[in-house]
Amino acid sequence: MKKLPHKYAFAIHGGAGTVSKITMTKWKEKAYKEALKRALYAGVNILENGGKALDAVVEAVRIMEDNPLFNAGKGSVFTHSGKHEMDAALMDGKTLKAGAVSGVQFVKNPVLLAHLVMKKTKHVMLGGEEAVEFARKNKITLKSQEYFYDEFRFKQWQKAKAKDDISLDHDMNEEKKYGTVGAVALDKKGNLAAATSTGGMVNKKYGRIGDSPIIGAGTYADNNSCAISCTGHGEFFIRYVVAHEVSSMMKHGNKELKAAADLVINHVLQKAGGRGGLIGIDRQGNIVMPFNTKGMYRAYKKEGEEDYVGIYKIEDKGEGD
Repeated sequence: MKKLPHKYAFAIHGGAGTVSKITMTKWKEKAYKEALKRALYAGVNILENGGKALDAVVEAVRIMEDNPLFNAGKGSVFTHSGKHEMDAALMDGKTLKAGAVSGVQFVKNPVLLAHLVMKKTKHVMLGGEEAVEFARKNKITLKSQEYFYDEFRFKQWQKAKAKDDISLDHDMNEEKKYGTVGAVALDKKGNLAAATSTGGMVNKKYGRIGDSPIIGAGTYADNNSCAISCTGHGEFFIRYVVAHEVSSMMKHGNKELKAAADLVINHVLQKAGGRGGLIGIDRQGNIVMPFNTKGMYRAYKKEGEEDYVGIYKIEDKGEGD
């Protein structure tokens, strides 16, 4: 008997943090949900037409990188020295091939550069000025410093600088406006993929790199387990190798995706003081979105089902929080 094709499933996130329904205006909430839906359907359209999981996650993340609502690409935070240093990664669950970039400036879409690293080099991660030179040689779009300027983000940086504070963008005691972005996908051929992109922490110093571009920490995909994209306090996600830990619990501990993700986010990280969340998907199309913060910008769509868009901890529909 011919094996039936897999049903596609797709999920995205736009960051986790102290997102409060009390301080969120109606127009701002609408803007976030519209932005999430736009990115969601950019990936869904690829999957519906039989496209690859990897292409779907790249396209969705690219769309979010172009939106200043999120801390990635155009909306990236300011570093202590007033620059924008971005990180991104992606991974193909079928081949375990991966590409990543860290600490890059001027790159309009870091996820496209990470994809190029995977396709055109024998490496996994490139960083800094030479990664930008690689982008230039391969005609990846570069932008001036002015392209990444955002008035709200600038004021946020000035306040953090005055306090000598290094913060997650959602943890500032003001408008919680931005967030790391990511996507995970299952395509009709049963392949998984994940991608993540970020501008890092507000007022970060010394070229600090978080978990997003580190394969196994903030981004991971393996057809034998799951695809994961993380968001939150990167140092904790690195120390606990969060994305790979969820995969390992499934492969070697016989845990289902929901149980593994919940254990890592709501128990292991919570106990250690790590704040954040993740989105995950397995080959059966199960989707989880656990987070231990007040909110996480998130959305998903499964073939044959209605889409879902959420921001706060408690929404109309649960999806494994």
